[in-house]
Amino acid sequence: MIRMKDRLHTGELYLPGDEEIMEDQTRRLDRLYEFNMTRPTEGAKRSAMLKEMFAEIGEGCYIEPPLHANFGGAHVHFGRNVYANFNLTMVDDTHIYVGDFTMFGPNVTLATGGHPILPELRRQGYQYNMPIRIGKNCWLGAGVIVMPGITIGDNTVIGAGSVVTKDIPSNVVAVGNPCRVLREINEHDKEYYFKDRKIDYSSLK
Repeated sequence: MIRMKDRLHTGELYLPGDEEIMEDQTRRLDRLYEFNMTRPTEGAKRSAMLKEMFAEIGEGCYIEPPLHANFGGAHVHFGRNVYANFNLTMVDDTHIYVGDFTMFGPNVTLATGGHPILPELRRQGYQYNMPIRIGKNCWLGAGVIVMPGITIGDNTVIGAGSVVTKDIPSNVVAVGNPCRVLREINEHDKEYYFKDRKIDYSSLK
């Protein structure tokens, strides 16, 4: 007998409404609800809960509630010092990997789940999942959407509102819908941080 749960991480078509899957998912969503109800003063409690909820999470991570995740973070792997502003949405039906020091603006969506184009299969409720991999020290601006199976390289900046439908390499600025590489990170970025505003290195720690 085919277990639908065994297909969560294989890329095969499966039925997400399967009883075994739903039982596990509902239990994890209850815990996510509790995380989202924590107070701003309960930082230590939040950190402890995330270590329990996520597959992996490094030290120094901060996630601003509300957090939305299909499996409450059960298939999410965060490195160290990852920052997420409010309304991070992770369709973590399969694995999501995020490297150290990566930042997410508000309303970012990381979606591993997809549905067949064929209407008959969608009507039956079939789904497939493909993992997402985001490198170290990336910045995804507000409202970015990352589609199933995407890899984003280290140090890359994804402009606000972009829809990432293809892999993006390391050390670039990429923007748009669909998201495309605009330019490489270069010497200009060592001197200016925003338009004509210069970096005053003497004022930095």
